[in-house]
Amino acid sequence: MIIQIYEIQTPHEAETLIEYGVDHIGSVLTPEVALNQPILKETIDVVKSSESKSSLIPLFSNADSILHALDFYKPDIVHFCENLNKYVYQSAAFNSLVDLQEKVKEKFPEILIMRSIPIPRPGIAEFVSSIELVKTFGHVSDFFLTDTVIMNNQGQVPDAQPVKGFVGITGLTCDWEIARKLVDSTDIPVILAGGLSPENVFDGIKKVNPAGVDSCTQTNACDMHGNPVRFIKDMARVKRFIEESGRAVINNK
Repeated sequence: MIIQIYEIQTPHEAETLIEYGVDHIGSVLTPEVALNQPILKETIDVVKSSESKSSLIPLFSNADSILHALDFYKPDIVHFCENLNKYVYQSAAFNSLVDLQEKVKEKFPEILIMRSIPIPRPGIAEFVSSIELVKTFGHVSDFFLTDTVIMNNQGQVPDAQPVKGFVGITGLTCDWEIARKLVDSTDIPVILAGGLSPENVFDGIKKVNPAGVDSCTQTNACDMHGNPVRFIKDMARVKRFIEESGRAVINNK
């Protein structure tokens, strides 16, 4: 069972997660900052010097900028999480995402590619079939990750995702029935994400049987009002998340 934890932006937090035995330690590169961030580079290098794998999400889709970032940071994994539901009726834009992954494979064959597949909350119809998306990106992906996309009851995708144009950090669970079907449809490892916490990861593993589990929002530190704080982890919750994941694996044997 792969344990993946985001958003790790400092070497100190990376060292703690390495000590805990986290398999994939994820960082985020936002468009609001310069592409070359020495502290983020150091964080990724710390992970790469260990048995863990570094993963980097670029929260932008410009191909030249992404290739530059990969050349600078050289992560073990690049994680693309565009909201594919918004691209599907724009064939040129949609195809550009496939083309980008092909370019990464060609230019950086040593870097693995993870592709997020948007899945709605339980009870909301899928706008785009997750299985069809897996077929489309399968030849240029080494991992898939199921993450929650906010949709309304009519199956429409509003612009008000936490990060416009991307999926993730909703703190909400996706439809585990759909996630399980996706897992069963492909030989590519699927990581379950979307609102996973120490309280529900056991049930998520039992229900979906993924290759791995991912946590971001629900293992972040919280402010005085109980709201998650981006880029700061609650290490006690991370540790519990790992323990509950291990308990689920043992229970499933």
